[in-house]
Amino acid sequence: MEENYSIADINLAETGEKQITLAREQMVGLVELKKELAKKDTFKNVRIGMALHVTKETAVLVESLVELGAQIAITGCNPLSTQDDVAAALAKKGVRVYAKKGVSVDEYYEQLNKVLDFEPHITIDDGCDLVNLVHTKRKDCLNTIIGGCEETTTGIIRLNAMKKEGILKYPVVAVNDSKTKHMVDNYYGTGQSTLDGILRATNVLIAGKTVVVCGYGDCGKGIAMRAKSFGAKVIVTEVNHFKALQAYFDGHRVMQMKDAAKEGDIFVTVTGDKGVIRYEHMKDMKSGAILCNSGHFDIEIEVAKLKRNSKVTKMRSFMNKYEFDNKHIYVLAEGRLVNLSAAEGHPSLVMSFSFCNQMLGCAFLIENKGKLSNDLHVLPDEIDQKISHIHLTALGVEIDELTEEQKAYLAGWEEGT
Repeated sequence: MEENYSIADINLAETGEKQITLAREQMVGLVELKKELAKKDTFKNVRIGMALHVTKETAVLVESLVELGAQIAITGCNPLSTQDDVAAALAKKGVRVYAKKGVSVDEYYEQLNKVLDFEPHITIDDGCDLVNLVHTKRKDCLNTIIGGCEETTTGIIRLNAMKKEGILKYPVVAVNDSKTKHMVDNYYGTGQSTLDGILRATNVLIAGKTVVVCGYGDCGKGIAMRAKSFGAKVIVTEVNHFKALQAYFDGHRVMQMKDAAKEGDIFVTVTGDKGVIRYEHMKDMKSGAILCNSGHFDIEIEVAKLKRNSKVTKMRSFMNKYEFDNKHIYVLAEGRLVNLSAAEGHPSLVMSFSFCNQMLGCAFLIENKGKLSNDLHVLPDEIDQKISHIHLTALGVEIDELTEEQKAYLAGWEEGT
């Protein structure tokens, strides 16, 4: 089996299996959905190529799809986010896994290519790197691919650009845009896991600090909420007027980055864009300021320019000190995803929602093979309702049902004052 995996150390498999067991216990919705889908042959002999964060939660998705009859090849979607013990556990199970924590950019793309060598029918992406590679250097894969799923906001941004240019060659389910994904994952998940990453990397006290959140989408809202609950004073920077207004009415100070740079103690970028915190901003920051990113790619903070102009010292595992202009600032996880590099990513229950959407997204592609346009597709609202229902039931929560009279009222128009 050795030719079917490229990992850090197969001897970590036992530890990884224990982590997967803990995740499975929390991923109650995914476990129930798997039982339901087991009654069908939807996934039988379907090859799925994945570029996802190789975490214990992802492993539960992988093992679930394998149990449903799918064949899987998986690699990471970020050089620092793989959990090596989990990768080992998947390899031990016979899964094709090509993932190590801390790979170079060249190694990263070698691993993506190995997944595409598997000739998948479906791609599952977190950040669109797999789709991008198919459309640039691996067009041979278009012969077998029937569709794809995209997990995160950054990937959706890239896919929308491809769609606008008319170059998207197969249908992609925008899993990120499902309500149960972006509400639970982006808002609650990113909020908690980002603060977790900052704390593990630094062990600083959040209370009393001024935390600057760059971007007030669902992820930014979650981070701001959690930082505030820790006792921080929150400043938000935005380029979107409506989102800036939301931040203002949520009780946060809103200002331009050039002004926030002078006040912040901790900075978090979460925009999906590049050059959000630039070297010009860093020159205005307090000595000892902490910078980190929770957006998908390491382009939101201008780390390369900072590095060229600084003396760099590694202070902790995921905390580098940059000395310049008679002061210093800290950058966490080299500007990569702090919640997955310095911590473990989202809690398992959160990922149960995301991966239910992934599983049903794949089923949607299989069941509609040849019928979907080469476009971005959002799963129907009834799937969000289904995922919500599965989780509420698994969590022991019951809700009311409409009476026949209420249904008639909502369906009619004649009854008024």
